[in-house]
Amino acid sequence: MPVPAEPHHAVPRAPWAPLLAGLLAVLAWDASGLDLTLAQWSGGAAGFVWRDHALLSNVLHSGARAVGWGVLLACTALAVWPLGPLKALSARERGGWVGSIWLALLVVVLLKGLSRTSCPWDLEVFGGSAQHLSHWAWGRTDGGPGHCFPAGHASTGFAFLAGAFWLTPHHPTLARRWWVAAVVAGVVLGVAQQLRGAHFMSHTLWTAWLCWAVGAVSWRLWKPKFQ
Repeated sequence: MPVPAEPHHAVPRAPWAPLLAGLLAVLAWDASGLDLTLAQWSGGAAGFVWRDHALLSNVLHSGARAVGWGVLLACTALAVWPLGPLKALSARERGGWVGSIWLALLVVVLLKGLSRTSCPWDLEVFGGSAQHLSHWAWGRTDGGPGHCFPAGHASTGFAFLAGAFWLTPHHPTLARRWWVAAVVAGVVLGVAQQLRGAHFMSHTLWTAWLCWAVGAVSWRLWKPKFQ
């Protein structure tokens, strides 16, 4: 039996004010210089002791990535052949729902490909050879392999933030749960990678903000005309 849509709610507006506040908060973290301090809680001159920990490496990295791809492929299939709550969404809404998630992932991947920022475990202070530079030091290289900013693994969870906008008009309760699940997953995966030395906190925060921003912009540009 199809799941009925919840009583009609106002069409969500892109949260420009919260997005701006989030941007300022992430920039403030960047300016604080606390990335290195936080990384030193789990790493030192000999590297990161939890880098190859089974829970962090096998479960919360390799395993979580496989689960994330499985969920995304399932969402893609449901956008074409909707079930349950998704039947209340039009084909255009379902396309925007899953398309915004793919777009958020693509933005993170493209930025990582252009970045010259190396991972914490590549830095000299943690036993590597690279120097610590801000990821805003454009045109400069830290002497390492780069391609570590923003946090790609955290986007396995955060990318789903982009889809919440499309669920809100029909299923606001589901949209809130979807949003919370995406945040929790992104935070857990981001922290796991930080403990391993794969990313700084700023990498994770920027990934969260970027995925949220992609969702807001795609909603604003693609949203259907509601009556």
